[in-house]
Amino acid sequence: MSQLPDGTALTVLVAGGSGASGIAVARALAAAGHRVATVGSDATRIKAAAGEAGDGVTPFTCDLAEMAGVRRLRDDVGDALGTVDAVIHLVGGWRGATGIADQSDDDWEFLERSAITTLRNVSRVFFDDIAASTHGRFAMVSSTSLDKPTAAVASYVAAKAAAEAWTMAMADGFRKASKDGGGQAAAVVLAVKALVDDGLRRKHPERSFPGATDVADLAAAVVRLLGTPAAELNGARLRLAD
Repeated sequence: MSQLPDGTALTVLVAGGSGASGIAVARALAAAGHRVATVGSDATRIKAAAGEAGDGVTPFTCDLAEMAGVRRLRDDVGDALGTVDAVIHLVGGWRGATGIADQSDDDWEFLERSAITTLRNVSRVFFDDIAASTHGRFAMVSSTSLDKPTAAVASYVAAKAAAEAWTMAMADGFRKASKDGGGQAAAVVLAVKALVDDGLRRKHPERSFPGATDVADLAAAVVRLLGTPAAELNGARLRLAD
């Protein structure tokens, strides 16, 4: 059964669904009664991830950095599951260095493509659908390292800052759409220090991962977003880190 107060089941797109966080989020959304589209750039990996997430999760393959592909994705998801109500953007990646001088162009191009271009493309294509929904949501996962940037992660925090700024601009767009007779949509940033899952713990039993957010806790937070009034969420930066 859906966990929304009015019993509504939503169509939710999980962008970047192949990793541990995508699997956890898709699983939790499906368990809450929603229709879940999970998307990744590798067909084999995203099909396996959807299978691991369980019933109610449908895989789609798309390079979200390519605008034409995202437009096709909207049509494909709409045909299969209905108009998208919410997007959970988990695409990202991490690159670091030792300081400012060795922040490489290759790393910046990777981060710009994964953290900024994918988010811009997805938000532009799905904005009107989310804005028109009675429970429209757009959420991205960011980093608490933006609170106190260091030289070693300059490119990473710059890319995340740009993505956060774009998301806050979406929040303003949703406010205006609501005033013009649209739905009740919200754009939210979820900030974590790091994400951890059981596989990572098994791989590194010597580590304690202080301050990290378990992907199951991220997933629970995402499900709560869908049932929380938009007025309480829109434009919020919610810190999930311990």
